[in-house]
Amino acid sequence: MNGQLPLGPDPRTETLHRLQALLVQRFGRIERAAAGWREPEWVLVQGVIGARTKSEVSNEATDRMLERWGSWEAVAVAPLADLQAELATQTYPNIAAERLKASLSALIERRGAVDLAHLADMDTAAAMRWLEQLPGVGRKIAAGVMNASTLDQRAIVLDGHHTRILQRMGLVPPKASTDRAFAVIMPVMPEGWSAADFDEHHLLMKKLGQTWCRPSSPDCASCPAQALCETGRARIGA
Repeated sequence: MNGQLPLGPDPRTETLHRLQALLVQRFGRIERAAAGWREPEWVLVQGVIGARTKSEVSNEATDRMLERWGSWEAVAVAPLADLQAELATQTYPNIAAERLKASLSALIERRGAVDLAHLADMDTAAAMRWLEQLPGVGRKIAAGVMNASTLDQRAIVLDGHHTRILQRMGLVPPKASTDRAFAVIMPVMPEGWSAADFDEHHLLMKKLGQTWCRPSSPDCASCPAQALCETGRARIGA
């Protein structure tokens, strides 16, 4: 024995528990996406085209492409100009089209089709590393494919809203990148939370970021999470 006492549970885990309860109380429960929106390949495409675009808009664009071309393999070989026109609703349609063609083409080269079924047999971390080798796929999209799809793995999706809140609350370093924030927060996520709980937590955090914890002029005084937040307490002098 080295004489040291056990460190005990990380207090951030309890903070996440309390935060989740507050967010559910404020926003209500969030149901998971419809079955068609939970195919891993659909989630991948939606993520690749979705930069700086509302989820609802990206969802519609993803559905439109699949309806128009009939398969993701057909989307991969569609003329770039046609894809750019179809993605005109996206914030960056030209970039979205280029990234989509590149990622789908790379996936077909590796797998022979736009097929992510093999990820179900892989460790989550290894599967995410595999996904991140595809053009246009970073930590957020890889986590989304593993968590929000039918793969149902415990991987937290961190968009700009979610990462900003974690930084302001003091749960991750103030200037942590998405990769760094993911590495810091995953070990303290509540062990009892399922993949669905992870998904709901992310969506609730996104609502919090859109409503109160905005990039500029956050409304700390009326934020339901203020008491749990380092920044919120400091801003109102608590």
